[in-house]
Amino acid sequence: MPPPRTRGTALRHRLAELRGPDVPAKALDARALAALAANPGCARRAILDGAGVNKAALASALGAPSAFGQSQFALTRGNAFEAKVKADGGAELLRLVHEKLDRAAEPPAEARVPDLTAPGPQGRTARTALELREAAAHPGAWTLLDHPMLALDVAGSPAFLEPDAVVVHPDGSWTVVEIKSFPLLDGSADPAKVGAAARQAAVYVLALEEVAAHLDPVPRVRHRILLVCPRDFSNLPAASAVDIRKQRAVTARQLTRLTRIEDIAETLPEGTCFSPELPADELTTHVESVPATYAPECLSACELAFHCRSRSREAGAVTSLGRPVRAELGGLTTVEDVLAAARGEAGDPDDPAVAALRRAAALRAEALEAACR
Repeated sequence: MPPPRTRGTALRHRLAELRGPDVPAKALDARALAALAANPGCARRAILDGAGVNKAALASALGAPSAFGQSQFALTRGNAFEAKVKADGGAELLRLVHEKLDRAAEPPAEARVPDLTAPGPQGRTARTALELREAAAHPGAWTLLDHPMLALDVAGSPAFLEPDAVVVHPDGSWTVVEIKSFPLLDGSADPAKVGAAARQAAVYVLALEEVAAHLDPVPRVRHRILLVCPRDFSNLPAASAVDIRKQRAVTARQLTRLTRIEDIAETLPEGTCFSPELPADELTTHVESVPATYAPECLSACELAFHCRSRSREAGAVTSLGRPVRAELGGLTTVEDVLAAARGEAGDPDDPAVAALRRAAALRAEALEAACR
C-alpha cells in the first residue's frame, strides 16, 4: 500500500498535472519573480509560474507569441562580459566591491572562492548555505560565491534563485553583485534598466536574509548592491553602488500579498492543463479559467502579455488603459461603463469619477460647438 500523500506532495502532483504529462518545470528566476511581485493580483501568472509552465511556449500555442526576452546575441555578449569580470578568481570584481562599498576594509589581495557544485537545485542551495555559514564563522577574509543558489518561498511554492555573485566582506557582511551588459555612459546608465536590475537584486537580498536568519550571530545583508556594467562603449568593467532598500520593501510587501498557489489550484476546474500540446481552443479555455490582471506594463515583463491584452480589449476592460487610469475611474470597470457615465446614461452623479467624466464631456461638447461656429 503506497504511503499517504502529504500536502506538499499533493501540491507538487497537482502542479505537474497543470503543466501536462512529461512536461519539465521551468525554473522561476529572480527576473520573473520581480515581475510577479510587481503585479501580485494576477492569479494567472502566479499559477503558471508556480507550476513551472513555459509561458513563451504557451503564448505561441495560443497564437499570441511574445517578443519578450533577450536575443541570443545579447546573451552571448553578457556571458562574455561576466566571464571577463570574474577572471583571475574575481580579482577585478572584488576590487570594485572594495572601491565602491567597503574602503575601510583591507584590500582584497586574495579571496576564497569555494566550489558550489552539487546535484540539483536543492543540493546547490544547501551547499551555498554551508559556504555562507563557513565564511561567517571565519571573518577577516574576502569570500566570493560565484553563481550561488538561493531559495525563497513564493506563495507556498519554492523558487530557486541564482545571483551572479555574492561577496562576503571581512566584517562578515554579505553583498549581492549584479553583472549586466548595458553600458554605464559617463558614470550613469538607463534609469529603467537600473531600476529593473535593482528589483531583481531585491529578490536576491530577501533570499539571502532567509539564509542569514538561521545563523547566530545573524550576518548583515547589505542593502547597497554592486551593479557592474561595461564602461561607455568598451568591454572594460565599471561599477556603481545601488541602494535597493525601497525595492526590497516593495517586493517583500507584494510577495506577501500573493495568493497561495494551492489556493488558486483548488479553484480550477478538474482536468485543467496548460500543456502547449493541447488544441488551441481547449488550451485557450483552460488559460481563461484563471483570472488575469492585465496592465500595459505586462508587455515588458510577461510572455503572455499579448494574449491578455487582446482579451482585455475584447472585454473593454479599462485596465488595458493603464493602472493610473483604472485607479481614477473607481467602480467603472469597462470602457462602455465609462462612456455611458460620461453621456449621463448611467452612473451615480455623486460619484467623483462620474462627475468628472460628465464635466469633461460637457467641456468637450462646448469646445466642439465653438469650433463649428
